[in-house]
Amino acid sequence: MTGVGAEDDIPLCERKTVTDFCYLLDKSKQLFNGLRDLPQYGHKQWQSYFGRTFDVYTKLWKFQQQHRQVLDNRYGLKRWQIGEVASKIGQLYYHYYLRTSETSYLNEAFSFYSAIRQRSYYHQVNKEDRPELVVKKLRYYARFIVVCLLLNKMDLVKVLVKELSEEIEDYTQRFNTEDQLEWNLVLQEVAAFVEADPLMILNDDNAVVVLSNRLQEGGVPPLEQGMVVGQLTLADALIVGNCNNQVKFSELTIDMFRMLQALEREPVNLATQSSKPGTLVREDSYTLPVTLYEPNEKPAKRENPHKYLLYKPTFSQLYTFLSASFKELPANSVLLVYLSATGVFPTGRSESEGPYDFGGVLTNTNRDVVNGETVQKRNQAQKEMHCLHPGDLFPFTRKPLFIIVDSSNSTAYKNFSNLFGQPLVCLLSPTVYPKSMQDQSQRGSLFTLFLYNPLMGFLSVCGLSSMRYGLWEKAQELLRKVFHDIGQMITSSRVIDQAYLQFYGDEFLRLLMIRFVFCSSALRLHKLFREARSFPESYPPLPKQEMVESSLLQKHVLELAAMLDVQNLFSDGMLDNY
Repeated sequence: MTGVGAEDDIPLCERKTVTDFCYLLDKSKQLFNGLRDLPQYGHKQWQSYFGRTFDVYTKLWKFQQQHRQVLDNRYGLKRWQIGEVASKIGQLYYHYYLRTSETSYLNEAFSFYSAIRQRSYYHQVNKEDRPELVVKKLRYYARFIVVCLLLNKMDLVKVLVKELSEEIEDYTQRFNTEDQLEWNLVLQEVAAFVEADPLMILNDDNAVVVLSNRLQEGGVPPLEQGMVVGQLTLADALIVGNCNNQVKFSELTIDMFRMLQALEREPVNLATQSSKPGTLVREDSYTLPVTLYEPNEKPAKRENPHKYLLYKPTFSQLYTFLSASFKELPANSVLLVYLSATGVFPTGRSESEGPYDFGGVLTNTNRDVVNGETVQKRNQAQKEMHCLHPGDLFPFTRKPLFIIVDSSNSTAYKNFSNLFGQPLVCLLSPTVYPKSMQDQSQRGSLFTLFLYNPLMGFLSVCGLSSMRYGLWEKAQELLRKVFHDIGQMITSSRVIDQAYLQFYGDEFLRLLMIRFVFCSSALRLHKLFREARSFPESYPPLPKQEMVESSLLQKHVLELAAMLDVQNLFSDGMLDNY
């Protein structure tokens, strides 16, 4: 305790205030540090612990607000210490988002991180000769940037990156530290992540318009009277990123980042419930609530499927998470597995054609990797160990399973067997892209881009990097009509596999299937995509003639190309019909 008089002169009530604050502070740190020991998988084991942690931080935050003057005078409370509490609360909300996939908690994390910056809680840190305090500030910036990226607050991200760059420069000049290269790498990663977006949308003032790509009200063709579809719900999703050399930030590759947003609805602000889904993302400012929004007050209905984000997992890690998801999958629910990973190919010709004879996708290993290809150090008759083979997923087909594979060996998964008669669909990326197209794989896969934002994918294959917002809106309006027609094709087909209809009742899966059909049709008409390996495939196969190669869908694709003035890039056999 610090103060003007001796400790004995401190009134008993003020001494108790300091004692109570120290207790709450120690308790909060103890609970927060315990979070890292909780299992990363499973839905129930961690919830009560999170609840207790939120409860203590609620009390701590209120307490320091109510007794600020006493704590300033008697405890010597510094502003960076208040910032540290606010930062921990921001981390709590962010990790609760990761655990639950409820995007509303991102807004709560943002409100605390934003207040730290607006109120300059860490401003005095630079005046103290303590490098560990400056590192706290740098880590705060990195976490704030991740939340802003996930909320598509790109203008603010650029400002924060500039501020972080200045802070890192000051830090490395003042202290002779060994982590300078690591922090510079953080800057390079986030800069590459921001630049990975293939398209700029400009308004009339030539300012960049930031759009949200999460599911919005009216963003998916509705179910119509007479449609016979399943009642399954997407409950869990494993999003795996293991592509060599792909842009990443904070253990999130650009493909993972895009897919996780494709499986989320627009977030709302839990504290006010005032945010409404819209097209434009506003750079809102937030004030800190007096009371934290506690997780036990979460909405009764889960808005988004629960997600596990796995960056370069080992086979053991991937199988553990798969098993946990499978075990806890509710009745009438679907497990989605998204694999964005380097392809692993069989090393020799096999006499059999079983589920372990076609290779698969790479799982993480400490073995040598040369130019993206693993060095083989074993008997060629043996199967690749560090690989997720199609056969590895067979046990999980006992429940409804929806698989997306974006890989140079995605076609290994078309040799699937539905052993248990449960709904099963695999959407598979092209394995080869035209040589004449610039390789953009480092900035994310074209296939995932189509599933995330079909218009952005279409513009990317057309070589367009910017467009006016008015034209973008016109093209989106046309796509809504196209998607409605694709939905009609899927639900009215008499030859389509029933699995597609079983999954069609879920909005997220419906949109993914519709976008997949659009991608397949667009690439088939594009003049540069001539090899069969350059087209997406699926298991079970979709009926080509009445779907991906239907004259109606081809007409729609050419209509979109004409609207964007790129019809010369597409086969023109249908243009005479306009």
